[in-house]
Amino acid sequence: MSFAAHRARKRFGQHWLVDQGVLQQIVAAAELTPDDRVLEVGPGRGALTERLLASPAAAIQAVELDRDLVGGLRERFGSDPRFSLTEGDVLAVPLPEATAVVANIPYNITGPLLERLVGRLDRPVAEPYRRLVLLVQKEVGERIRSKPGSSAYSALSVRMQLLGQCRTVCPVPPRSFKPPPKVESEVIAIDPLPPEQRLDPAMARTVESLVKRCFASRRKMLRNTLAGLADPAVLQELASAAGIELGQRPQDVAPAAWVALAAGLNQANAHPS
Repeated sequence: MSFAAHRARKRFGQHWLVDQGVLQQIVAAAELTPDDRVLEVGPGRGALTERLLASPAAAIQAVELDRDLVGGLRERFGSDPRFSLTEGDVLAVPLPEATAVVANIPYNITGPLLERLVGRLDRPVAEPYRRLVLLVQKEVGERIRSKPGSSAYSALSVRMQLLGQCRTVCPVPPRSFKPPPKVESEVIAIDPLPPEQRLDPAMARTVESLVKRCFASRRKMLRNTLAGLADPAVLQELASAAGIELGQRPQDVAPAAWVALAAGLNQANAHPS
């Protein structure tokens, strides 16, 4: 099937990015060098692929689920030795070795895809990418990069900001796509932390447990959601040392403060009075 005969499929979350300015900003944000091998998720008809192949990157390795697009992609780019294509589900197929990820990702798999590409707080990927530049739903982008006190600040904010440096690149309105989606979008960049800067596994597990517990009841004060984790007087002391007021709610607590509280709880549990 040719690209001309192919219609965007809702079940694959297909919306073709046609805004040349946005495509340019995506590639520019990746800051690709001849040392980079790029993973592109869901190349579609190849608008971004074309620009990636015009970059200095050593290789562009695409993964496409829609078999009806695979032939067109291979016909369009197969003569370039730097291009390779894997047909299959990016959540299931073995991923090629890469240093960067640059992609207009299907919004319906954003959560599990981030987990596969970045990992979880208590189980980050073994070899982190240098950078990920992703086109995502604006709501998700805001949650990833938002700061404490924002209505968008969430457990995802804490996790992602403890796994890497996150920033916005540019907003992307619906008119930048064909067909236009019903939501606003944005491009974000994530620079995962190198292994030596990550939380140690015991600390990461405690932070994950705290964040999950507290954000599950985000309207409750921390004195209620943290109750039972330690003697009330000890909990008050640990919270104060971490710069946390127990009258706060979880969306008011910065990632570093969650880490400080987790460290205090781990120490208190290791050396109970």
